[in-house]
Amino acid sequence: MLKTLFKQLGKYKVESVICTTFTLLEVLLETMIPYTMIKIIDLGIQKSDISKVIHYGMILVALALLGLICGIMSGIYGARASSGFAANLRAAMFINIQKFSFSNIDRYSTSGLITRLTTDVSNIQNSYQMVIRMMMRAPALMFFSMIMAIIISPKLSIIFLVSLIALGIVLGLVIKKAGKAFGEVFRKYDELNANIQENIRGIRVVKSFVQEDKEISKFEKSIGIIYDLAVRAENYVAKINPAMYLCIFAAIIALSYFGARLIVNNELSTGELTSLFTYIMTMLTSLLFLSFISVMVAMSEASARRIAEIIEEKPDIVSKEAAVKEVKEGSIDFNHVYFSYARGKGKPVLEDIDLHIKEGETIGIIGGTGSAKSTLISLISRLYDVTGGDIKVGGIDVRDYDLEELRNKVSVVLQKNVLFSGSILENLRWGKEDASLEECKKACQIACADEFINGFEKGYDTWLEQGGANLSGGQRQRLCIARALLKSPKILILDDSTSAVDTATDEKIRQGFKNNLKNCTKIIIAQRISSIKDADRIIVLKDGRVDAFDTHDNLLKNNDIYADIVNIQLESSADFDNAEVGHE
Repeated sequence: MLKTLFKQLGKYKVESVICTTFTLLEVLLETMIPYTMIKIIDLGIQKSDISKVIHYGMILVALALLGLICGIMSGIYGARASSGFAANLRAAMFINIQKFSFSNIDRYSTSGLITRLTTDVSNIQNSYQMVIRMMMRAPALMFFSMIMAIIISPKLSIIFLVSLIALGIVLGLVIKKAGKAFGEVFRKYDELNANIQENIRGIRVVKSFVQEDKEISKFEKSIGIIYDLAVRAENYVAKINPAMYLCIFAAIIALSYFGARLIVNNELSTGELTSLFTYIMTMLTSLLFLSFISVMVAMSEASARRIAEIIEEKPDIVSKEAAVKEVKEGSIDFNHVYFSYARGKGKPVLEDIDLHIKEGETIGIIGGTGSAKSTLISLISRLYDVTGGDIKVGGIDVRDYDLEELRNKVSVVLQKNVLFSGSILENLRWGKEDASLEECKKACQIACADEFINGFEKGYDTWLEQGGANLSGGQRQRLCIARALLKSPKILILDDSTSAVDTATDEKIRQGFKNNLKNCTKIIIAQRISSIKDADRIIVLKDGRVDAFDTHDNLLKNNDIYADIVNIQLESSADFDNAEVGHE
């Protein structure tokens, strides 16, 4: 885990080393200040020698100024290193997430990935800055202070050791329990984020069903659990201060008593005892800082594991080294294909799919909910990989293609495709980055999107809100179709992506495909018979199997399921699910 994370330091390793170096110099200068005070008290003040007071006073000021400069430089380089480290971690996770196949993504919730990219990385950033500054500073201060204490008085330094050991044992026990408790707190953040995300996405449904009170109750329950866990964790941390002050006061009393006796016996000077008080306070407060840092590091351990998990996740689907770089034509062959989501271990979602589609054909797919329509078409562009059999595009196994080339030539338009904040033109150019305005207009004409775009005051420069929130469902679908057309695909797949479009516009879109995409293989998933009845052939899917594959006219004559669908839709505009129930 640590090896994975520290690989992401990159160029910020240099800043980390510089930060640590300045921190150690700062500590060394600080530990010299109490020793200089000995000279001022013993040689200057007690002997009434003002020249010594000035001389050592100037040294004291110089040490303080140099320490201040080192502290500032340590802070600057520490901030650079920790911020850069955080940026690299986020970049490494985001880049790897972009490589994930659908099966990789299925293993993580959206809220969980967002938490890792935000809260978890912030935890690591804060912890790392503490580690390279305070984690180095506190032990160094303890070490140098102990050395100076031993030099000044070996006898009294025993008090220091006893105090450190006692406080160290108490802090160790507290940190162990607090770290565990904080780990539970962060694990609950995913659930809270999931609740928030679900609520905000479905806020219209919440309001439509007047379920605000129920959602508030769910939210309060989540934050209540986090509150209880956080209070329990903080209760452990709250015990640190009393333990520290107990050790400090005990050490001061012991040092005062034994130090006074040594002064009376002329074994110790007043200046040396004063410095010893400073050193013992420095050591014990450093141990306290160390304990708080240890709690923070323990809290960040869960975050570190979650971040490393994403960075180390290997994409299930990658291109071969000698991958085919060109999709020459759009024929599709499913050769006895099987597929299951659990990497081939679960129940097959698709069973023995054997289909052969010619280049330029228009293929309709119809089936009930759960019949694996979307899964079937996801296999063509390798969003998932088959668990049995093979799929060929242009006569070549899809697993032999370069992924980027395959997905550029197989355009998929989903029912709930996504538009991004930006202009209409910027969204269209997701299909082709260097597309001219004329190319965009041509694609929009085929997709019947130009009808509403020309009605906007700014036309193709009209600004879209996130997700295309300022467009209707049908307008969003038509823009997504136009965007897919700009890729000049060999295969175009519409996954129920005209469901929000009226039948007249749907007919225009299909006519546009027929006139302009003669050599492009078109696969249309639909619930409306009108959307696919003119297709060259239609696939009827049921429970992950091909129930029939033929023309509209032949299916009407020979397939009971399809005939029932047509009859029921003609009579009552019912959907396929209802038709299937009626058939059964």
